[in-house]
Amino acid sequence: MSEQRHFTVPDALSSLPGPDGERWVVAWQRGSVQIELYAPRGKDPQGPHTRDELYMVVSGTGEFINGPARHPFRPGDVIFVPAGVVHRFEAFSDDFATWVIFYGPEGGEGS
Repeated sequence: MSEQRHFTVPDALSSLPGPDGERWVVAWQRGSVQIELYAPRGKDPQGPHTRDELYMVVSGTGEFINGPARHPFRPGDVIFVPAGVVHRFEAFSDDFATWVIFYGPEGGEGS
């Protein structure tokens, strides 16, 4: 990947959906850090991930399931999910988009 250091939501959204219908795009990766824009439509099919992650909600509202917890989200919210935890977005608006930052080792930093 290039050494790009500036990322915009419109640029990332212009790549969606991907060639196979993907609703996420990798904006940047370096070392253990990977930044994606995620913009599911209708349903969030993701499962647990092998690394820790942060979501930074860009647009839209809905509910977030984070292990046993459920809470509303809106633009500007930051959500942490440890590696291996079941999580997903539910009841989200059609304009929902979030930056996702994966980082650290497989199994998460707390393992």
